[in-house]
Amino acid sequence: MAALPSFPDEFNLAQYYLDARVEEGRGDRVAVAVGDDAQTYAQVQARANRVADALRARGIGTDDRVLMLLYDGFEFVETWFGVLKAGGVFCMSNPLGTAADFAYLLAYTRCRAVVADAELMERLAPLLADHPECHVRWMVGPGELPEGFERYEEALEDASSETRTARTSKDDVAGWLFTSGTTGKPKGAVHLHRHFAFNTEVFAKRTLGLRSDDVFVSVSRLYFGYATGTNLMFPFAVGGTAVLFREKPTAERLFDHVAKHGVTVLTNVPAMIRQMVDSERSDDLSTVRIALSAGEALPPELYARWKERYPSAELCDGIGSAEMFHIFITNKPGDVTPGSLGRLVEGYEARIVGPEGQDVTPGEIGRLHIAGDSTALCYWRRQDASRDTFHGRWCVTQDLFRQDDEGRFWYAGRADDMLKVRGQWVSPLEIEDCLATHPAVRECAVVGVPDDAGLTVPKAFVVLREGREASDALAEELQEHAKTTLTRYKFPRKVAFLSTLPRNDRGKVMRRNLR
Repeated sequence: MAALPSFPDEFNLAQYYLDARVEEGRGDRVAVAVGDDAQTYAQVQARANRVADALRARGIGTDDRVLMLLYDGFEFVETWFGVLKAGGVFCMSNPLGTAADFAYLLAYTRCRAVVADAELMERLAPLLADHPECHVRWMVGPGELPEGFERYEEALEDASSETRTARTSKDDVAGWLFTSGTTGKPKGAVHLHRHFAFNTEVFAKRTLGLRSDDVFVSVSRLYFGYATGTNLMFPFAVGGTAVLFREKPTAERLFDHVAKHGVTVLTNVPAMIRQMVDSERSDDLSTVRIALSAGEALPPELYARWKERYPSAELCDGIGSAEMFHIFITNKPGDVTPGSLGRLVEGYEARIVGPEGQDVTPGEIGRLHIAGDSTALCYWRRQDASRDTFHGRWCVTQDLFRQDDEGRFWYAGRADDMLKVRGQWVSPLEIEDCLATHPAVRECAVVGVPDDAGLTVPKAFVVLREGREASDALAEELQEHAKTTLTRYKFPRKVAFLSTLPRNDRGKVMRRNLR
């Protein structure tokens, strides 16, 4: 095994991802493509330098937090690198958020600068009267300029394109990654410069084998750490090209971008994978060599349908988290076991821990503890939650796993999603995977609900395939299907039919809404 990556004491991600590519002579290569427009590495560097210089001129520097509320595009990339070059800390969130979401983020981050799309101004601008500490306010795009805001392009007009990159330490804070907030308000996982570079080296380069001729596109948006990695950091790390688009991802848009740009690396999620395999389009995705899946479990039947339709695009399911930045267990090109999440990424360690704190034996289910040099420092201003999650080197997850004798990891669900039925623990994922094999089921989610006696029973929420109609008879058929496949007590006592499953902005099913 190769030595684990190490980084010099003076270290800045903008130098690592961007400046180094220009110094290598890749300045004329296309770094980012948006529609018919493109920016080279040298152009991105010049624009990021202007952002950094303009921020510094307005008093933004080392350790200052900058809240980014931007759609995917050139300005996102320029701002992200510019914040790092200024020595600041990036905090990224969904530009489709509500006014209440933005109010929470402004108060929680105490950011000194905000860079936001013009479409957000009606929801965002009135909130800033309560946040004088956020004195730098840039609006991206056309539209009426609110009081106190500067237009992004005007702010950069007089800035230098040759400003220096801040001389930060590898142990300085680079950015926050927000948890998905499925159980409450999002928490900011605080990460150092070295954390992002470590995972880039061991996952993007060593595990996936990403190359300079790769072209990347993502279903997930750049504000989400999954895509910040796979569709910004990773392409820049290897000198590839990131394809970005502002619009909501759809199967049709993905097919179009793959065909237009010759995409080779596709960042995906199970919900979109299902849309793509169900599509009536004839695209073969022949240019795609790696497709990634994360965010929620990938059913084996869906993997099989993907490989049948797109055999050249290897589909690698993995698991990562905001706390660890990115993927730390994954299937790998040439080593995929459907239904499993594969093996540890080099450089990470794992324990599967039982209820008494003991390591369980192979085949037993326990809670996953993970360690590696991308583990966050803490959750910002959430000491109790930080103590529960971060134990020295180890990050204690809520994910339940078992490990087989060959070192593969098998997901059993979230600890807080497990159901106790007739005194036995039941994984909703097991029931969902079973129901997914029925020809009428497009997708489903299982939660625990009380029965007439107040006892917990599994309830399945099912989305049907086109042409199938909901009925009591079909509900009974699905229950019988589960009874014949699973241990009898695991079958869903109740079945409800929905047109869609509720999902958060990361694409995960919101089980609490179903409950």
